[in-house]
Amino acid sequence: MSTIKTTFGRRSFLKSSAMAGGGLMLGFSWLASCEYKTEAEVLAMPEEWFEINSYLKIGENGVVTIYTPNPEFGQNVRTSMPMLIAEELDTDWKNVLVEQAPYHADKYGFQFTGGSQGIRSRWEPLRMAGASARQMLREAAAQKWGVPVEEITTEVGMLQHTSSGKSAGYGEMASAAAAITVPKEVELKAVKDFKIIGTSQKNVDGKSMIMGEPMFGMDYHKEGMLIAMIEHPPAFGLTLKSVDDTEVRTMPGIKDVITLKSYKDGFEKGGFDTNAFPEIVAIVGNSTWEVMQAKKRLKVTWKPITAYTETISGFRGKESKNIPAGFESTSSHQSKMAAISNKQGKIVRKDGNPSEAFKNAAKIIESSYSAPYLAHNSMEPLNAFAHVEGDKAMIAAPIQIPGFIIPTIAASLEIPVENITMEMPRMGGGFGRKAYAHFVLEASLISKKVNAPIKLIYSREDDMTNGIYRPTYQATYRAALDENNNLTALHIKAGGIPESPLFANRFPAGALDHYLAEEWAIDSNITIGAFRAPRSNFMAGAEQSFLDEVAEAAGKDPIEFRLGLLKRAKENPEGEQNDYDAERYAGVLKLVREKSRWDENQSNAHRGVSAYFCHNTYAAHVLDLSIVNGKPIVDNVCCAIDCGIVVNPDAAKNMAEGAITDGIGTAFYGEMTFKDGIPEKNNFNQYRMIRMSEAPKAVDIHFVKNEVNPTGMGEPPYPPIFGAVANALFKATGQRHYDQPFFGDKKVLG
Repeated sequence: MSTIKTTFGRRSFLKSSAMAGGGLMLGFSWLASCEYKTEAEVLAMPEEWFEINSYLKIGENGVVTIYTPNPEFGQNVRTSMPMLIAEELDTDWKNVLVEQAPYHADKYGFQFTGGSQGIRSRWEPLRMAGASARQMLREAAAQKWGVPVEEITTEVGMLQHTSSGKSAGYGEMASAAAAITVPKEVELKAVKDFKIIGTSQKNVDGKSMIMGEPMFGMDYHKEGMLIAMIEHPPAFGLTLKSVDDTEVRTMPGIKDVITLKSYKDGFEKGGFDTNAFPEIVAIVGNSTWEVMQAKKRLKVTWKPITAYTETISGFRGKESKNIPAGFESTSSHQSKMAAISNKQGKIVRKDGNPSEAFKNAAKIIESSYSAPYLAHNSMEPLNAFAHVEGDKAMIAAPIQIPGFIIPTIAASLEIPVENITMEMPRMGGGFGRKAYAHFVLEASLISKKVNAPIKLIYSREDDMTNGIYRPTYQATYRAALDENNNLTALHIKAGGIPESPLFANRFPAGALDHYLAEEWAIDSNITIGAFRAPRSNFMAGAEQSFLDEVAEAAGKDPIEFRLGLLKRAKENPEGEQNDYDAERYAGVLKLVREKSRWDENQSNAHRGVSAYFCHNTYAAHVLDLSIVNGKPIVDNVCCAIDCGIVVNPDAAKNMAEGAITDGIGTAFYGEMTFKDGIPEKNNFNQYRMIRMSEAPKAVDIHFVKNEVNPTGMGEPPYPPIFGAVANALFKATGQRHYDQPFFGDKKVLG
């Protein structure tokens, strides 16, 4: 059990917790009470509510409503976050109901889903909310019964005083508890006392999804709304010149054709205001079909952009970004990266004397790795509802970070931030793409211009060709071995278009006397953004592939080779800026070695191992594959994860299975190419995704058991699967795979 300080007063309690990553108003439906109630009685909405603290309110009949603040797009935070409150409140999970909160910065703080930090950031604030409410209910009961509060116990939504035999349901004490002062500090449960946290609970939205009930942004509908679609330039490096809408305006159901400029002159973008095409044409009509038909007849002329520099205010402060003119192609990208990779980059970290170590090396191993641009390709294309009336705006949009687009909308519409309300329907996938909410801004501007509620819908082609891709990357690794085949030095030079993927302070930094890390970047007008485990999704594959190659050259088992480096990093680390915990890193390797039965002779299995640290979590994979008719078939993946305390094991396993399957598909097939600024793939018939028949036949997930506070889960299992695939392919084919995608339209063998 631990004690945690709250704050003084209800308002400051809310504000402090929200800033700490909380800010949640929760609700529960109590089916249990001191008196028997029918389900209909219990589930009936109470006439009177009592606010216990800024996070939860309980009805007179015991019904409580939970509003979960973070947007949901598949990680199951709408289930896991309420579990934290329910645990400390001491209720029965089967009696919990959950609803999505709207955007409200003052109440809910930073409502962000991404970076695998949701549970990590809300771990203490949400538990504090539940514990504070429980304490206030105990104090209310103690006052009513005239007994010491220390003698009041709780269990399954009931308050009890054992010696007197008195008991009451939470609903009966809600009114009195609402008047109790928020405690200055509360006790949180010890891990050993958890009853809900650490148990597998079904997705609270499961039934609704199975029944096809409206819950996604694409489902959102308001009477009288019009449909809008956009036309953006066909190539990066172009912008709007002129529009001929004469024919379109005569077509059935078409209400208007307008041009939009997303940002006012002089507007300083935030880090998530990325928009490849801030000047577009929008068609507005009665139905999606009518608007789509009109879009085919629209005549738009485009012109080349001129180079410019813009200032971006992001997490790292203000940064200048150069946007070049011209049309870019994949072939020119590859040539530019090859040329710059042969030049000295910006030195980010240097330990020891790498040049001397390489000069004296008995053997030098050098390999280069590359990966293409990737499109996010969420199942649900971009969409947003907006209704702007005067100086007020009502919005409903499936987005990951509502708080970042609201100020932009306010600036573009010239209305106060407080006049914008936003609902957050469930997202049909995001992967980082829906953190960039320019489409919500577009919907708002369209609504204002046509003076009507509108639903903006991107087609799949619009979505896939609008930009904000995973960048293309390249990395060259060099290793120096001495006469005893010991690794003495490592040199990494990594870069990309338009950013570097390098994490200079991650493993194996700290495990070697001599280490050098350099980076470079090339400017581009093709927009990029966060993509599932940004940067890590490339570096893990390159790094883990290279370590296998070095291990082979050294004549060492790949796992033992890694464990040897981690032993050095633990016992005698080089430098003080190492990002990882060597013992926990080694722990997942040892666990996956055990669970995969790595040391046993499996003559029919082509096995690859990989491990990586990102988003505060450690993950390791052993992947088994076979080659059938020249095609790789993944038979099994064994996975070990150290993400601290696992709140909802089944949900965590689901995330790991999804990340592994997604990563395998991307490693084999993922690729976005360009010719003269034009994306060469605009739908799933061109952009190859993994198919159900290609998913692993079995995925075996194991969690390291400890009492470390939860860390990331959605992204960490994704990066290391690339290295596991590459290393297994080498075992199967005898060929190293340096360039993603590994398969695609090419043959693996021959």
